[in-house]
Amino acid sequence: MTRTIDYGNLMHRAMRSLIQEVLRDVEKNGLPGEHHFFITFDTHHPDVKIADWLMERYPGEMTVVMQHWYEGLEVGTDGFSVTLNFGDSPEPLYIPYDAIKTFVDPSVEFGLRFESQDEEDDETEDTAEEDLSDPTPETEHKDADVVSLDSFRK
Repeated sequence: MTRTIDYGNLMHRAMRSLIQEVLRDVEKNGLPGEHHFFITFDTHHPDVKIADWLMERYPGEMTVVMQHWYEGLEVGTDGFSVTLNFGDSPEPLYIPYDAIKTFVDPSVEFGLRFESQDEEDDETEDTAEEDLSDPTPETEHKDADVVSLDSFRK
């Protein structure tokens, strides 16, 4: 039996740990400067907790924005919870780190993308982008460099 080192999963765990550390800092100190996050996650992950109407509206994946208004950010070992505003309706969310597909901070052109073999085969997922923290029109942002960890897999 040949044993191999699973670099792909090791990188995914390390990058999810990075997200956890960033969110812990925001939990403690707030978002500094122009920093804000676009977080896309799999709404089908068994540990995701979102309102039924959000699940119906975004049945595959959902992108949320943490920017001007959010509250109750609590960062845990396996995921984080936060309340975001949908229109004038605050909604609590729980997002496990394992459910995160992309994490982008456009203010500093930083981004991570987590892909699996299943995602490469199924490109027809429903995607939603909604600015949950700021009802004003989106300001111009530079594209972020996204690191795809699948390039390290064989």
